[in-house]
Amino acid sequence: MRIAVLDHEPDQLRLIAEAMSGLGHECHSYTEGRPLLQALRRQTFDLLILEWNPPDMRGLELVKTARNELRSRAPILFVTTTRDETAVVEGLNAGADDFMVAPVRATELEARVNALLRRSYPAQHETELVFGPYHFYPPARVLKVNGTTVELKNREYALALFLFQNLGRLLSREHLHEAVWGVGTAALSRSLDTHISRLRTKLGLGPASGFLLLAIYGLGYRLEVVDASTHPDSLAR
Repeated sequence: MRIAVLDHEPDQLRLIAEAMSGLGHECHSYTEGRPLLQALRRQTFDLLILEWNPPDMRGLELVKTARNELRSRAPILFVTTTRDETAVVEGLNAGADDFMVAPVRATELEARVNALLRRSYPAQHETELVFGPYHFYPPARVLKVNGTTVELKNREYALALFLFQNLGRLLSREHLHEAVWGVGTAALSRSLDTHISRLRTKLGLGPASGFLLLAIYGLGYRLEVVDASTHPDSLAR
């Protein structure tokens, strides 16, 4: 998972980042809110861990902007130094999903993050995933379309599975690169675009299949459900 962490305290930021990395997640650290908002305008994350009051803006303002203006659906975990019930309720009503009181304890943080990710991305914890005619079997890395196994290379399979697991969600190019190629690799935009093109062809992703893989200019890709019944080719399926 791709996680953004905001905290102006170096020690706490390091503790959270190390805990997330220890769980196998890709962690992106920020010490101020506005740079994180700038990142959210061009990138996507699976989870946001935010301090209540970053130095340059209110955490509440950050959450409202992420939810209302940027339409981010990533779950949000607030880390706060206050136990004031009014503040906690205000944060949850603004769009946060959970909160914990600082100083952060690694074991509690890991438990809360795991719970949030399970609730937010249930498809990523299944042994069989079914999306219309597309049947994924993650343990065996097998994909069947209309009962027929489709031969995919490792990264093609990883990309296809990741797109279907995040159905309807805009995924930035950086997010897709990290999920499929990993951090620090030399995966170029052309390589991603080539893999996307191959998947469209091999999986028949188009109106007749009920799934459309869209390129969002300057941002990334989104796999959407469409009404296949309105497409003439669907009558032959």
